[in-house]
Amino acid sequence: MREKKQEEAENREPVTECEPECPCHEAEQPQDAGETEPAPEDELAKWRELAMRTAAEYDNYRKRCVKDREDFAKYANRSLLEELLPVIDNFEMGMQMAEKEQGSMIYIGMKMVQKQLADFLDAQGVEAIPAEPGQMFDHNIHEAIMSEPSDQPEGTVLRILRRGYNLRGRLLRPVNVVTAATAEQPAEDAPQA
Repeated sequence: MREKKQEEAENREPVTECEPECPCHEAEQPQDAGETEPAPEDELAKWRELAMRTAAEYDNYRKRCVKDREDFAKYANRSLLEELLPVIDNFEMGMQMAEKEQGSMIYIGMKMVQKQLADFLDAQGVEAIPAEPGQMFDHNIHEAIMSEPSDQPEGTVLRILRRGYNLRGRLLRPVNVVTAATAEQPAEDAPQA
């Protein structure tokens, strides 16, 4: 066994000192004056600020998610209500025709259905936009289908063609209106060329 250890010791390369730039001597080398480690208090303040900023960003994200979820629930049935509005328009035209015979059972039954529809729309947050002839055109709630020459000021609503509705404060469907346009001058009053 001794011979084997002695043989291994002879076969080993001689150990030489490594260069001073070698990584094993880094701990022994003095650090440059410009490369000082930050103070532990500065490091702690930096990480504390980062943690506070991250917590604030997370809180804002959480609030935004809650608001998005509430908005989605609030307006989820929007497309269904938009498809229901033409049916309500047709029902109201039928009611106008049925009003001629208010004593008939058909009119009484339609009046009950109209009340149920109104209650349903109220429960869903749908409200009719108040509009009447004579008011000025408002592009936020009106949609001008056509304009006619009139003695009224330009932009005055002349007729309501279709009712408009809001859904919880947002426009669901604009009011379709006919607006007044400036009256054209007769040909005899036009200047001659």
